[in-house]
Amino acid sequence: MVTLTPLEAELLEIAGSVPDPELPVLTLHELGVVRAVHVRGADSVEVELTPTYTGCPAVEAMSLDIERVLHDHGMREVTVRTVLAPAWSTDDISPEGRRKLREFGIAPPRRHQASEPVALRLGPTRTAATEPEPVCCPHCGSADTELLSRFSSTACKALRRCLSCREPFDHFKEL
Repeated sequence: MVTLTPLEAELLEIAGSVPDPELPVLTLHELGVVRAVHVRGADSVEVELTPTYTGCPAVEAMSLDIERVLHDHGMREVTVRTVLAPAWSTDDISPEGRRKLREFGIAPPRRHQASEPVALRLGPTRTAATEPEPVCCPHCGSADTELLSRFSSTACKALRRCLSCREPFDHFKEL
């Protein structure tokens, strides 16, 4: 485990407090994408940022927002470096982030072991009855849901509908 200096810990907290540009209910810390902060000098810092997936369009906005808050905190030189390994996983979303997603009306991703591959099904639509772990409705909690579209407002979410309360909702897909 890497030991942070008090300044690195403070800057990591500040960088992590930036809201996600696509899901502003979550901070980058809760999303699990800010990996590390390295102080390089008295007023110079490097931040390691891992995108949720390669080509994520929000990385540029995240980087600019991190630079802004750290500049506001007195850092003159801020470098945000994209780090692809280890890859981000939905298991990196904090319990607080999962709670916030649910309260915002987005079903959080189901947990999986990062060492296990995530199954990608291209076949027929699956329902709660055929999935190993159901996607529960964030509105009423029912596990009786169906997939309407593999993509929703962003590539990392799917559109589902609850068969109990009939409400549509986004589901943050497992990666």
